[in-house]
Amino acid sequence: MKLKLQFIIAAFIVSAIYIPVTHGQANLMFSGGSSGTPLASTLTRSVTCTITNNDCDYDSGFTPYFNFDEVGNPKDDDHREKTLYIWAGDQERVRPDFLAVIDFNERSRTYGRVLRTVPLPPPGNVGNEPHHCHLSADKNILACGGLLSLLKGQNSIFFFDVSNARHPKFLFSRNASESGITDDFLPLPEGGFLVTQMGSATGGAPGRLAEFDRFLNLKAEYPANPPTDGFNPHGISADFSRNLLVTSDFLNPVTTLNVWSGDVELRGSLRFWNLKKRKITRTVFLPEALGSMDVKLIPGDPHGRAVTANMFSGLFYTVDPTDGSVVHSFDAEDIVPHVDGLPVRGGMVQVFAMPERGDRLIFPSFMAGQVVMLDISDPNAFVQQAVVNLGVGAGPHDMHLTHDDLRLVVTDYFLNQDDFGKIHFEGDHKVHVIQVTPDTLTLDTRFELDFNTAFKHPARPHGIAMK
Repeated sequence: MKLKLQFIIAAFIVSAIYIPVTHGQANLMFSGGSSGTPLASTLTRSVTCTITNNDCDYDSGFTPYFNFDEVGNPKDDDHREKTLYIWAGDQERVRPDFLAVIDFNERSRTYGRVLRTVPLPPPGNVGNEPHHCHLSADKNILACGGLLSLLKGQNSIFFFDVSNARHPKFLFSRNASESGITDDFLPLPEGGFLVTQMGSATGGAPGRLAEFDRFLNLKAEYPANPPTDGFNPHGISADFSRNLLVTSDFLNPVTTLNVWSGDVELRGSLRFWNLKKRKITRTVFLPEALGSMDVKLIPGDPHGRAVTANMFSGLFYTVDPTDGSVVHSFDAEDIVPHVDGLPVRGGMVQVFAMPERGDRLIFPSFMAGQVVMLDISDPNAFVQQAVVNLGVGAGPHDMHLTHDDLRLVVTDYFLNQDDFGKIHFEGDHKVHVIQVTPDTLTLDTRFELDFNTAFKHPARPHGIAMK
């Protein structure tokens, strides 16, 4: 048996002085705060040394709440994700969009380093605006979306073979015939995906829910006759045991472009579906239409209730599909510490992460640069449980939990339409890992990845997956 010694050392970590990247950098909208990082920070780290081979494994001083074996190792360590995928695009929009493969093994000396990139091959490999991505149910296929592929007449759904986790291979791209503006993916148990297509084939309303079968071919787009009352699906969540699906309407995509003379048309509604029939059974309109970007069903909730928020009001709602009732359950203006002077109320609530326990909800505030965890044990009255402050101007947007709900990956980039649109939410292009317990969020300071400097040219990180 290997002899292991546990001890604590104090480590002084000296950070490099921050030098802004100006080449090709677009102006930030609603940015603020100071740039730069402290020259030094002090933290306590736990070190496990194996005497037999003189190896040392470092962590950030965080002790997760899962079970350990008799020698101090996590019991499920072999099943923890060790490879991270980030779907990203060139900031100048002149080089191929790409998938970055990153060492996600906390015990590795190269933890947090980019191992390789997989660029999209032509045609249609530049300027797709990489957005969300998701692994298939068997974790062998990675599906990624191009939010703005439609503007260049390119396919918008990209499939990678990740059966060899650290050596992904691009397979092919697909398109939907009646819809575009690809957003999020829901893996189906039998293989394939449901995909929220926020816009029509011309980028307006209504959008569709597209289905790709286990062979990754387009099966159908739903509904055949979609609603005309603002159906622009963005978020998606499902409970297969209850035959329940919910999507959230966010905005009318075409109205975000400069060619549209009017204001951006925001939505504020949820659609509940009969999952097997792919049929909308109830539409619930929120008190205000200010951008219901995401939605999550509460795991184990007896009513099948869902949580959503309006991005431009900061107000959270709990919605009951059985009777269509809507309860105001939290206000992002009440986050502590509160960041004053933000142009948008609540700091722009972004994408959700929902641990399987069903009593916590995690979300980023883009403008405040915060990642917040709420206690949602009472579905009608959420309470702040924890917060990580990344700094005003960080711009956290997308996030994804590991399967054990112990690590959260966050990307700092939302969408910048540069000179052709009205949306300019850039962020600082960093990728973070946050350790999660039911009561705490702790930034993993060992993981430092900046897409401004990790490659020869600055890139915009967005979609997240891991295995």
